[in-house]
Amino acid sequence: MSKSLSPEIRELLNRGTVIPAHPLALNRERKLDEQRQRALSRYYLDAGVGGLAVGVHTTQFEIRHPEVGLYQPVLELAKEEIDNCVSQHNRPIARIAGVMGETKQAVKEAEIASDCGYDTALLSLSAYPDASNSTLIEHCRNVAEVMPLFGFYIQPAVGGRVLDVDFWRAFAQIENVVAVKVAPFNRYQTIDVVRGLVESGRSEDIALYTGNDDNILMDLLSEYEFLCEGVALRKRFVGGLLGHWAVWTRSAVQLLNRVQEGEFEKSTDDVITLAHKITDSNAAFFDAANQFAGCIVGLHEVLRRQGLLEGVWTLNEEEVLTPQQAAEIDRVYEAYPELNDDAFVAENLDRWLS
Repeated sequence: MSKSLSPEIRELLNRGTVIPAHPLALNRERKLDEQRQRALSRYYLDAGVGGLAVGVHTTQFEIRHPEVGLYQPVLELAKEEIDNCVSQHNRPIARIAGVMGETKQAVKEAEIASDCGYDTALLSLSAYPDASNSTLIEHCRNVAEVMPLFGFYIQPAVGGRVLDVDFWRAFAQIENVVAVKVAPFNRYQTIDVVRGLVESGRSEDIALYTGNDDNILMDLLSEYEFLCEGVALRKRFVGGLLGHWAVWTRSAVQLLNRVQEGEFEKSTDDVITLAHKITDSNAAFFDAANQFAGCIVGLHEVLRRQGLLEGVWTLNEEEVLTPQQAAEIDRVYEAYPELNDDAFVAENLDRWLS
């Protein structure tokens, strides 16, 4: 029998929150650094996030390789830190597990995540680059029988595939779908997702989260309208599940709070300027100039500079920080000092590492 979402987590997701995509902390031998892995979780939780996404692209897909065997351990570490935070502060926090692979693997990962106490599965469809919509929907239904689904439109540059409006309309009709992360980095494809949700008839039951790291603030401020059987229906993004929010996270929480409080409604020019500053920073973090080749090590470099990580090592030795990307990170740090949360990290780092 499928696991269902608790009312408090459903309300949290529907209200909208900050969900960082959790990185993987490694030592110089490229082994799990448990102390710093926990420190990252503590950083995000103390920053005020409403959830953690673990086992996702930012956590590195290679954690699933048999010789690595880190999928369940990293889920468990994050879950322990979430549990500690919930018990201390009595606030709901969503536990989101990345799930991928063909059906057998995806179902197995969902079972592991469910057993570890996770709430939803962020389901990647990259294992089916050429499959029909009907094949994809059947796959999604099988995983949804294990636990609630957080749909995921991942950009092709990092392993995703194009998913049309017909897919999203059918996907939203799966009863155990509770949210969707929209991350194609493409305006047309973003509209396909929102339109599909609206036309499914379940739009009000499914929370919409931006994963478009290149358009964060504008997504959070956007409201869409579609005509369905003569009735104009609207849908908007309520929060974000983002790799970008794995760094400068305290500032991200403050940004969403400002959006939710309506602070930007009367200052159009300032909002657009801020949106471009955030996107420019993301270009540096994600190595957009190099087709996103350094999208993980760029985040690691920011965390290293803050003292949260010891180095930028990944499980894939070919992923390295280039001098050009390091210079870009230098540039945005200097250009937009108001966006970082270095002071917040410095004040708490010793405690997080203890």
